[in-house]
Amino acid sequence: KSDAGLYTCDIGTDVAKSKVSVQEKPTEITKQLEDKTSAAGQDISLSCELSKADVSIRWYKDGKGIRKSQKYDLHQEGTRAILIIHDSTVKDS
Repeated sequence: KSDAGLYTCDIGTDVAKSKVSVQEKPTEITKQLEDKTSAAGQDISLSCELSKADVSIRWYKDGKGIRKSQKYDLHQEGTRAILIIHDSTVKDS
């Protein structure tokens, strides 16, 4: 992205100009989530790897957004997005 800008070729009597735009590649998931099985009462950790660090991500369960709470811990470590489900129950399936 830092290469974007106006480039010129100047021969003294004439100038050629070009505007260069560089678009970032979209963030991709490079390592998918894995299925997990756990005994009730245990914490469950889910994680996926992203192609870029520090991107905004959202977690969902059955189409409903998950927010950080006593039940759920959401965080990122570099390119790794992590969801921890505390004190799992059958309803977490």
